[in-house]
Amino acid sequence: MSILVVGSVALDSVKTPFGEVHEVLGGSAVYFSLSASYFSKVYLVGVVGKDFPPSYINLLKDKGIDTEGLKIEKGRTFRWSGEYEYDLNNRHTHFTHLNVFKTFLPRLPEKYKRCKFVFLGNIDPILQNKVLSQIKNPKLVACDSMDYWIKTKRDSLLSVLRKVDIFIINDSEARQLTGEVNLVKAAKQIYSFGPRIIIVKRGEYGALMYFNGKFFWAPAYLLDSVYDPTGSGDAFAGGFLGYLSTCNKFNESSLRKAMIYASVIASFNVQDFSVNKLKELSLKKIKDRYQEFIKLTKF
Repeated sequence: MSILVVGSVALDSVKTPFGEVHEVLGGSAVYFSLSASYFSKVYLVGVVGKDFPPSYINLLKDKGIDTEGLKIEKGRTFRWSGEYEYDLNNRHTHFTHLNVFKTFLPRLPEKYKRCKFVFLGNIDPILQNKVLSQIKNPKLVACDSMDYWIKTKRDSLLSVLRKVDIFIINDSEARQLTGEVNLVKAAKQIYSFGPRIIIVKRGEYGALMYFNGKFFWAPAYLLDSVYDPTGSGDAFAGGFLGYLSTCNKFNESSLRKAMIYASVIASFNVQDFSVNKLKELSLKKIKDRYQEFIKLTKF
């Protein structure tokens, strides 16, 4: 099944206690696309500037990702710079330069409109709504958001949530959106907003899913080396939706398996900077770690 992703394509500068990189490939659409590409054909919609390295576009194409929807505009590419503490859950943003992303208006090529699976990255919810208006009969729609949109465009975000099947959000954003400190209560309240599947990410502590009145908790895969958590949430989403795109049914069993595949992909992502791990993966490596995950959690 085909997967459409709409989100940011960026050049990131990241510093952690374990190293530093400058203007490397990043952005929500990139991390999602590379992760999902191991399961299905991915169609990417985003925007970059004239300064965007052609080698990065070639990397996406080499992974079978359709980049017809990636527009190259006059100006500079979206840039982000951040630094992580030894506790990699704590991140400090040095700067965010939207550049051409500031005027991003997603326009889907005709063949993209027929994609059955859709992921809306954490862009302006007004733009998320515009993307939804262009899609024809999707089978499953998932979306992400962030604290800025929750604070500044809450009504627009709630409008999106009434139209999507899956909402993926981190724990602090879930609390911000609902005003609930307890994540169980927060997930139930978000469910009342419209989505039928709620996923609350908690970084190194795993992820919580609420579906059909039931909860499922997926721990994070145990690692002895973590270098850079940037993009791990989008890699998680790519693994989740990627696996679901291979399933005939969306039941409790397939959703639970998707959660584990998502955690597996995210665990690879954090083991190096940028997309270095994601670009060298194989489905065999993913399935092998999936089996290790089963051994780790079975009792």
